[in-house]
Amino acid sequence: MSRPPDTANLPEPVDNNRLALVAATTPDMVVILDEAGRIEWVNASFEKHTGYLLADVRGRIVRDFLYGPDTDPATIKRINQNLHRCVAFEEDILHYARSGMPYWVHTYCTPIGEEQGVAPGFIATMTNISDRKHSERGLRIAASVFDRSHEAILITDRNNRILDVNPSFSRITGYQREEVLGLAPSILSSGRHSREYYESMWRSIEKTDHWRGEIWNRRKDGEEYVELLSISRVHLDEPGQYYHVAAFNDITALKNHAKELDRAANYDDLTGLPNRQLLEERMRTARAHADRQNRGLSVCYLDLDGFKGINDRLGHAVGDQALKTLAERLTRTLRSGDTVARIGGDEFVLLLQSDGHEAVYQRILAVVGEPIAADGETINLTASLGITRYPDDNTDEEGLIRHADQAMYSAKEKGRNQFHFFDPSLDAHRRERREKLTAISRALENQEFELHFQPQIRISDCTVVGFEALIRWNHPEKGMISPAGFLPTVENSHLEVPLGQWVVREAIHQLNTWLQAGENLTVSINISACHLMDRSFADFLTSYLHSHSELDPGLITLEVLESTALEDINRASNALEHCQKLGLKVALDDFGTGFSSLTYLRTLPVDLIKIDQSFVRNMLNDANDRAIVESVIFLAQRFSYPVLAEGVETMEQARNLRHMGCNYAQGYGFARPMPAREVLEWLSHWKSSTGAGSRADLAKLISAAQR
Repeated sequence: MSRPPDTANLPEPVDNNRLALVAATTPDMVVILDEAGRIEWVNASFEKHTGYLLADVRGRIVRDFLYGPDTDPATIKRINQNLHRCVAFEEDILHYARSGMPYWVHTYCTPIGEEQGVAPGFIATMTNISDRKHSERGLRIAASVFDRSHEAILITDRNNRILDVNPSFSRITGYQREEVLGLAPSILSSGRHSREYYESMWRSIEKTDHWRGEIWNRRKDGEEYVELLSISRVHLDEPGQYYHVAAFNDITALKNHAKELDRAANYDDLTGLPNRQLLEERMRTARAHADRQNRGLSVCYLDLDGFKGINDRLGHAVGDQALKTLAERLTRTLRSGDTVARIGGDEFVLLLQSDGHEAVYQRILAVVGEPIAADGETINLTASLGITRYPDDNTDEEGLIRHADQAMYSAKEKGRNQFHFFDPSLDAHRRERREKLTAISRALENQEFELHFQPQIRISDCTVVGFEALIRWNHPEKGMISPAGFLPTVENSHLEVPLGQWVVREAIHQLNTWLQAGENLTVSINISACHLMDRSFADFLTSYLHSHSELDPGLITLEVLESTALEDINRASNALEHCQKLGLKVALDDFGTGFSSLTYLRTLPVDLIKIDQSFVRNMLNDANDRAIVESVIFLAQRFSYPVLAEGVETMEQARNLRHMGCNYAQGYGFARPMPAREVLEWLSHWKSSTGAGSRADLAKLISAAQR
């Protein structure tokens, strides 16, 4: 007969209340499902994690509210299959809280029922594994970055022994992973860097846990390359534990490309010499060095004489070969600190780190003059050399080059194979003229110029026949400036024609004003040689007169200076003939002061001769001046030209001129030049003083005018 079981040593059964307390207090989520998979009960941890209360979810199926858009469908399918078969399972699955926040859980689900003495169903325990999943994802990303990074990565221990390298390391260096594990990174050393260089690197790592820079290393096959390297020291939680993570790129191609760009930007393609950009950089450095050392520099602008003819005759290929040969010779001739630059087709600039001596410049020209053999041809060259010296010429790089260029043109004017020095004092004069021209141009735009008018008197009856227009500059700060203060600056400049055109327009406008006031007067306008010879002169006059068709052109006299000694008398004659065809009159001003007066009388089409005031002023005291005045009047009469004497200041001068047969006069003896607004009032006063006009009135008028 069998013995009953011995229950004396069995553990006491656990109180159900205690078991319920475990389910209620565990941090894991506990869910009890019925046989159909509907929720019967959830613990407090479930409510806390999901945001759903038991009352909200009782009777609901998990998939209806815990799954979301990124929950894996395959995992859901497996869970459903296991529930349907009533078998235990465990899965990692993505759930969504009531707030919409996703989180990962590890679910363990087991069926319960008759065996446990309860109704059929399931108990599911869910553990939040979001942190682990995120860590795993981070590790996967890190591993992917490590394996797929275009940068080479190597990891070393605190003793700087290689623990791991990625595939890019092998691609760049040629070493396979298994070849370098346990070795020091110094196997890559190129030997280019000094011990001090590496010591500086490690000091930076010790101090900042980081270093970044460029370093030359060597591949397995011995080829050198340059890499951009970054080293970081990574500390672990354990004291004294750290690793080194180095990442680098092969930048050899980038460096070579940078060199090519630098060459393209700073060097001449044909000769390999520095170009203007690099030249100016070196000049800046050289100027600073010269200032510190209290020394001088020379900048030489070299231009080959007639080089275009060589290109045209022998072809550009031969010309290019000649330029390359010359560049090599010039480079060899100068000292190591000097620079030869090519800044144009056949133009070179030499920067000499000294004041230089004439023997140096002669040697440079001699080098240029050495025969050059190119493509079976022997080429003989000469050059013009312009030189400026710093700090005597104390300007910037661009200014030094420009001044040497100006001196080069002066050398060309001397003839071939010459050199010339730039004169800073002459350049100061040019700068001053440029500043004056700028001020004059601004004055023309701001309408600061005005015309004054001086009467011209018919001596026989003291009648005012017209006025000469004389320009003045009403400067806003300096006041009224006479023509002598600005016309010499304007002469032969770009402003001479615009200013001349302004005078013509303003004088004709004033003539119209007088005519409308009932005064039948003429106006004389001074025309410079440059304005007269300008190709636009005739067209301008024609167009302007056509736009003032109501005006009689015969009332306008153009005064041309005889003393300008017009270079092209035929062109001048043609221009003046065109003026006469338009109906204008022409006066030859300052007659007798030039060297070709008789030629002008015979050649130029004129209507009036004006005797220069320098002869009139002294004719009563200087027999030579009186003889000149008499001769001019006699010549004018022989050529049937009326004569006007300028600079008449006294009654005696006027009486003598009338006696000699002079027709007209003007000068301070009658009136000073006056603003246009005063002309009509002055004219009215003059007429009231002369009455009918007679010879006896002349002295009285001059005396009254001088008072």
